[in-house]
Amino acid sequence: MKRDFLAETDFTTDEMNRVFELCRQMKQGEITPKPLLGKTVGCIFHKASLRTRISFEVGVSELGGTSLYITEKEIELGKRESIYDAAKVLSRYLAMITIRTFAHSDVEQLAKHADIPVINALTDLLHPCQILGDAFTIIEKKKKLDGLKIVYLGDGNNITNSFINLARRFPIHFVVGTNPGTMPDAELLKLAQAEKVGRVEVIFDPKEAVRNADVVYTDVWASMGQKHLAEEKAALLKDFQVNDNLMKLAKPDCLVMHCLPALRNAEITDSVIDGPNSVVFDQAENRLHIQKAIMLVLMDDKRLKN
Repeated sequence: MKRDFLAETDFTTDEMNRVFELCRQMKQGEITPKPLLGKTVGCIFHKASLRTRISFEVGVSELGGTSLYITEKEIELGKRESIYDAAKVLSRYLAMITIRTFAHSDVEQLAKHADIPVINALTDLLHPCQILGDAFTIIEKKKKLDGLKIVYLGDGNNITNSFINLARRFPIHFVVGTNPGTMPDAELLKLAQAEKVGRVEVIFDPKEAVRNADVVYTDVWASMGQKHLAEEKAALLKDFQVNDNLMKLAKPDCLVMHCLPALRNAEITDSVIDGPNSVVFDQAENRLHIQKAIMLVLMDDKRLKN
């Protein structure tokens, strides 16, 4: 039975831990699996990309396969032809689909009708591959994930929503430091707080939010497709800039994270993103390895049986 990875919660906690271990093994060169040998992965990109596209294309190659880059001009899901028809056709050609697009519902429909695994490479709602890579980076640096205070400062976007989902699988203390006008998804927040696996809270005071943090994370204040709101969001979130003064309230060994691209000296200052606590480029590197691990899981490689 085929599986998809559309949201963090598509994996159990044990499966996520297995993904992290596979990620570590491949990064260290301990295993070099080739489950995609002789197979092609379709990479549908309706949004511009640097890290996501290149890490997936390199990852597919390192797993023995070939990637096919497909833009919105080739596939306008639900416009030029139905999502159902596109899913059925692509299933006849490909071994797997990754898709980076706007509406999360489009990805869900594609996965519903495809006979091959579908990976969410980003939607307006969630960015699950990014967050698993980030979680792996935290584990690499902190040697654990459970019990850490992870603080996200800024817009309640897909990164925020994905961290909320991560708190539905691991007992982390996740704090969203944001403005009342830039809240994360209300339904996901409600689910996480009801399930009580991790502790999730929203704090409107950036200083209170970041106090004693183990990790401080930020992202651009206006995501792709929302650039027309850039000035409005900047006005709402200016006090949530990750800067040296704010970082003094976090723990001395606090990690600084950003999913990139960054608008330097807006949501984060140069001195912080380039400072000694920053693991921003480690995050970017780990996107390659975590996505290989996710693909390996979905291809049901024999290593998963060990």
